[in-house]
Amino acid sequence: MSVLLETKRLILRPPKAGDIGQFLPLISDFDVSKNLSRVPHPYTEDDACDFIVRMNAGWASGEDLVFAILRKPDGAYIGTCGLHPARGHEFGYWIGKPYWRSGYATEAATRLIAFAFEEKGVEKLTAKWFHDNPASGRVLEKLRCRPAGEEYSNCLARGYKVAAHVVVLDRTTYMTRKMGA
Repeated sequence: MSVLLETKRLILRPPKAGDIGQFLPLISDFDVSKNLSRVPHPYTEDDACDFIVRMNAGWASGEDLVFAILRKPDGAYIGTCGLHPARGHEFGYWIGKPYWRSGYATEAATRLIAFAFEEKGVEKLTAKWFHDNPASGRVLEKLRCRPAGEEYSNCLARGYKVAAHVVVLDRTTYMTRKMGA
């Protein structure tokens, strides 16, 4: 199944093996991987190949719906976002450091959320952000996610559990925001 989502500046599509050369240098940066739960550091080409295999399996089973985030003008792979039904409809994203502070995370996550609520019929989404990554917290705030607690989440890159804020976004809040926009 091939799903293609678009925004004004971005294309979201399932990642493929041909993307490895573009995303490997981005996710290998510790400043990126330290903000993700399931990404080791160092991140190797074997890790990238395993990621592609797992994401293909995730799409086939419907358990992990992960998208490569590409810039429309040049097709540059700038990050990844995903919806994880198997983990209680958790969603997440990462953007490569050269593309930070350009609004790409908010734009991609906005489209991912629309996909979840409007195309997949999800009732509630959850997300987490590490306490020392306030930029991600600001993205989630812009998306109208509301605080739902704190927990310690594993971080493979750091090798220990990190304090994380948990947020939720429900269908009613999303629809209210959409109608008011």
